[in-house]
Amino acid sequence: MAANVTQQTIPNGTAHTAGGLHSREYLAPVTARSMSAQVAAMLAALSGVWVAISPWFLSLGPRETASDLIVGLVVVALGLFGVAGGRGFLGMQAGSALLGVWLIISPFILAATFAVRAPMYWSNGFAGATVILFALFALAGMRRTPVR
Repeated sequence: MAANVTQQTIPNGTAHTAGGLHSREYLAPVTARSMSAQVAAMLAALSGVWVAISPWFLSLGPRETASDLIVGLVVVALGLFGVAGGRGFLGMQAGSALLGVWLIISPFILAATFAVRAPMYWSNGFAGATVILFALFALAGMRRTPVR
């Protein structure tokens, strides 16, 4: 089965061969703005690592541990996909920002039904704020002009 292969020349004069799975956005040269989006996505992923492992450092209960582990791993995945994409993905960074909001409000929601330890409020509040901040930096650093 033959692949749909095309060759494109980007503005800096280099030719790229692309299969049918690559978009033109993927082949665009990396700019300082897209590089800052990648750095912000990686920092958000590192914040997600903290959220995923923090229950064992903070000695949280099983429900808090499950919540932080799941949300932390999803934040890590979104951050790594944002880095791998090279230009960031609008939906993924917006999703990271929403997960940051969840991190901030989740201790209060869980506290309505279960006993939540005080360290979860501080840890999730700080981690949620950093995830939101990095997601906003990544959104600001994304390419806004279409590739021709």
